[in-house]
Amino acid sequence: MIFKRFLPKSLFGRVLLILLLPTVLIQLVVAYVFFDRHWDNVTRHISHTLAGEMAFFIQRYKKASADDMNDVLSDFVLSTGNQVYFDDVNSFSQAEGSDEFLEFQQRLQVVVAEPFTVRKTQEGNTIEIRVKLPDRVLRLEMSVKRIESRTTLIFVLWMLGASFIFMMIAILFLRNQIRPIRRLAEAADNFGRGLDMPGFRPHGASEVKKAARAFMVMRERIKRQLRTRTDMLAGISHDLRTPLTRMKLELAMLPDMDATRESIRELGDDVHQMEKMIEEYLNFARGEGREEAVRVSLRGLVEDVVSDYQRLDAKVSLQMGADTTMDIRVSAFRRVMHNVVDNALRYGSQCHISMSLRDKMCDIFVDDNGPGIPFEKHDEVFKPFSRLDPSRNIKTGGVGLGLSIARDIVLAHGGRISLEKAALGGLRVIISLPL
Repeated sequence: MIFKRFLPKSLFGRVLLILLLPTVLIQLVVAYVFFDRHWDNVTRHISHTLAGEMAFFIQRYKKASADDMNDVLSDFVLSTGNQVYFDDVNSFSQAEGSDEFLEFQQRLQVVVAEPFTVRKTQEGNTIEIRVKLPDRVLRLEMSVKRIESRTTLIFVLWMLGASFIFMMIAILFLRNQIRPIRRLAEAADNFGRGLDMPGFRPHGASEVKKAARAFMVMRERIKRQLRTRTDMLAGISHDLRTPLTRMKLELAMLPDMDATRESIRELGDDVHQMEKMIEEYLNFARGEGREEAVRVSLRGLVEDVVSDYQRLDAKVSLQMGADTTMDIRVSAFRRVMHNVVDNALRYGSQCHISMSLRDKMCDIFVDDNGPGIPFEKHDEVFKPFSRLDPSRNIKTGGVGLGLSIARDIVLAHGGRISLEKAALGGLRVIISLPL
């Protein structure tokens, strides 16, 4: 739906929207249905009452004798609180009126036959009503409060103020309810990156506690399985290396005869390749899981890797951007860089490494000038034991675990690794790590 683009992305925002949207809609409906009708009714009632008072006073004034005139004026002033004045008949001007208080003026037109004007004084808190009588102009002054109802406005302000207070309370309550979910997400993210949160414990709502306990049980099971696998692989490593060591000793003790020299050399190559393959298999299965992450300079770590190759006269160049520090398993990440750079130098003659920062991410680019990899095979090269070299020769293509190991280590750091065409014409490996 098109509305999904405008919805909040976070759970806090969506729950807050669920709470606020009905409140706002109810207020709008009440304001439109109730307040509009209430305002009209109150205004109409006030206008009719005030117009009736004036019409009654004008009729009494016309019929009163000269002796009763003062009593009529004093009674009207005392009972209504309005002020009454008389001006010269020539001072009346219809142009002095305004179009304010239309309901009141319409009612006056019904009950008062004489010409009149209604306007608000310059002070803004008094209404002046002038009525042209045959011999003089009757001028009445009254408070604006008599014709304008403030109760509706006050009620609206109270409703908005109470809604604002309740909204603040709801926000504080929601923040406390969302915090356990965020803590659980941080714990899961840290665990995926090989870090730990010693102070993490289930708290919050019952559903969140249940999810947190399930996560803790799952974490302990995974840790136990990793420990069991690592211990098992350590025993396998010893068992496999023992016969290989005996084979190497036996080869070394064989007589160096011309007839057997070539066979011994070929057998030695096979033993060396087998030893290398077993080492690669164990490294892949072990996954560098026991190493602790430390806070290091990423730029310094990459520079150390590049200097290792430059000491061997390998054509590896470096162009680093701004430096940053992060929690990294140093040995594991060095293995990532070595595996990627080894592949670049195996299939190309030169390798270029660069780094850039963007949106809380650090990107490391490893480019080579080799033949590259077709786009449709980018996912295939990350599969264990997958090799694009059909000969399966370990001397030319390895055992097909370099990029698989690199991907597992990068994912364990919370990052990702991807491939694209390099500016040098070969393959570009992009290692993205969260800051």
